[in-house]
Amino acid sequence: MKPQTTVIPQLAAYNSAEVAPIASFGVAPAVGAGPETVARERRLREMVDAYLGFVARVLRNAGTPEAEIDDEVQRAFITAARRLDDIRPGAEKAFLFRIALNLAAHARRTAARRREVPADQTPERVESLATPEQLTDRKRMRMLLDRVLDEMHETLRAVFVLYEFEEMNMSEIAGVLNIPRGTVASRLRRARAEFRERVRGLEDGEARGNS
Repeated sequence: MKPQTTVIPQLAAYNSAEVAPIASFGVAPAVGAGPETVARERRLREMVDAYLGFVARVLRNAGTPEAEIDDEVQRAFITAARRLDDIRPGAEKAFLFRIALNLAAHARRTAARRREVPADQTPERVESLATPEQLTDRKRMRMLLDRVLDEMHETLRAVFVLYEFEEMNMSEIAGVLNIPRGTVASRLRRARAEFRERVRGLEDGEARGNS
């Protein structure tokens, strides 16, 4: 596990957050199914077993509203089931990661359009020992994070999420995304610089608005 090196300290709260319980994605071979069908369903079952928690964490850390994570996890694996033949053996994690990022982006845009449910009122798990001030600060940081990630180019966002939240090293990210390690390093530098710049801009805007 690499040392914690989040761009801003508040991001550590999302790295340590537990994945909420998620209903099992049912995969069972059909009665009388042929060997090919059984093999496909076994492969999908193995993907669910191996990457269910990973997909849920990516969705959460990429800004999916907490109440929608269960449904989005289901959608990710439904997509995997439909496109199973397109997934190269060994590339299952990378495929699910890209699907989860796309679903999270869609979920953020949908939430932003729901005027009757403002973004700052999306459900959050309440920790019994957290003070109102801490909860308010976490909501504020969640909103800042969501806005920054939504504006970041997908190639930078992918590397940023895997490094900052999944705590993968450069080689692991290169393997998941199927890109050279040097490209990972370059994208991560750009993503971290962009993240800092955008957060500063948003915080300066808030400060001017409160003055």
